[in-house]
Parts: sequence; structure tokens; C-alpha cells
Amino acid sequence: MSLLDDPDQQIYDQVKGELISFGNAIVPILEERWEKSFDKRLQGRLENLIHKIQLSNVGAMLMDWKKMDGSYLEAAIIIAKYQYPELNEQAIHDFVDQLTQDIWIELNPNYTALEKAGVINRVFFSIYGFHGNKEDFHHPKNAYINQVLERRKGSPISLSILYLEIAHRLKVPIYGVNLPEHFVLAYTDLPLPFGDRSDPNNILFYINLFNQGGFFQMEDIEEFLAQLKLESKSAFYLPCTKLEVVKRLINNLIYAYHQHQDEEKVNDLLDLRKNLL
Repeated sequence: MSLLDDPDQQIYDQVKGELISFGNAIVPILEERWEKSFDKRLQGRLENLIHKIQLSNVGAMLMDWKKMDGSYLEAAIIIAKYQYPELNEQAIHDFVDQLTQDIWIELNPNYTALEKAGVINRVFFSIYGFHGNKEDFHHPKNAYINQVLERRKGSPISLSILYLEIAHRLKVPIYGVNLPEHFVLAYTDLPLPFGDRSDPNNILFYINLFNQGGFFQMEDIEEFLAQLKLESKSAFYLPCTKLEVVKRLINNLIYAYHQHQDEEKVNDLLDLRKNLL
């Protein structure tokens, strides 16, 4: 600790590596040292150290999530801890539990697929007030689940992760579709893995969460791709994996921070994505 303010960069780099290896256990000590210091350079080094430890912790949690095949919500919380390490995780779980319960009460097992999706939409958008942030589309807050729940607005991918989590809990066969420049959902006839992920005939309709849950068909995707002048690929129509959904969330953050010219966070998230995949 006494070598943290050493002017020799090589010594500092060695000390930094040793301290990072302690993980979260060292963070309170670093924070206390920061509070007692009036040296701007030392405070900067301490802030960088704490950030790197938190980044390493997020990376380790994501790897554990991948091995355990965790939920959409768990992945979203882990990624949010990159920016908000002290977020109230229990409050997020409580909120999503209540939202799921409120939708479950309205659902009837005899409803058609359109009716079930309509019920979810009504509670999600009309009662809870979720909507796409069209005014500040590229703000990083749109991708962090704690901010999405607090502000009731987000990006297509963050709203989709919340919607997918609810659908999974309610056993409604809705999955993500990795469409270029947009992320949408597909309501399938058979739930995966019973249904064939590569069979477009298993898809009943698509859902656009950035348009208050509007329903559309494959022809609309074809028209959208034509407008973008992109070659049609099967991946643009078919359900993607949970890992691909999480990758899309990280990509969304990378782009958002790049737009805000925060290259340090861009590089952090590039490393997270690389290690996860």
C-alpha cells in the first residue's frame, strides 16, 4: 500500500497487479486510503485500482453465469454492476417478481398466443409504463437494468431482456431475434428446445418492444433488411441463444460509450465480451 504513490511507473504496475489479485476484499481498504489522501495522483491510481478490481469481479461473475446457464435477469444485473457495483440487487428481484405476478394474474392458459402476448404488453407498457427511450437512444443508462426499472425506459435489448425474463418464468415461448440495428422478439409455436430453433415455421409472429409491443410478420423483417440494404440471413429471422442476447447487450453498451467518447469503458467491455465468448 505504501508503494501506491511511488513515482516509478514500473513499481506501481507491479504493486497494482498484486493488489488486484486480492479481489473485492481489498476494495474497502483502498476506499479508506482514498478518503484520507489529498494527493490527486494517488487518488486517481486508487480509483483506477478499484475500477479494475470491480471489472475483474464482473468478468468472473459472467463466466460463472455462463457455466451455470443463469437467467436473463442475472446476466443483466451482473453487467449493471460494472457501472453500479453497489446496486440494490434484491430490489431488482423484488420488482421483477411483482411484475411477473401481476402479469400471471391476468393470463389464462386457454388464451391464444396473440392474447397472451397482448396481456403481457398491457401490463408491461400500459400499467407499468415501460417504453423505449427514443429521445436519448444511445445513452448508456438505457442498457443497465437498474436504470431501466427506475426510469421505466430503455433500449430495445434491455427492454427485451426484462420481457424475456418474464416470459421464461411464465413459460410463454418468446425468444430474442438478433436483427441488425434492432432487437426484436419471436413468439414460437413450440417452446425451445422442443421446437427447432432453425425452423422459421415455428415462429407465429414477432414483437417490437420499441413500438409498445407491436406485432409483425417475417415480411416486415424482409422489408426492414431491404431498407438497410443488407443481405438476408437466417439468423435475422430465427430465435437466438441466451448467450447471444447477453452479447448484444454488451455490444449495445460498447456502442453507447463509443458515442460518448469514453474509450476506457469501451475497452473494458470489449475485454468482458472477449472473455465471455
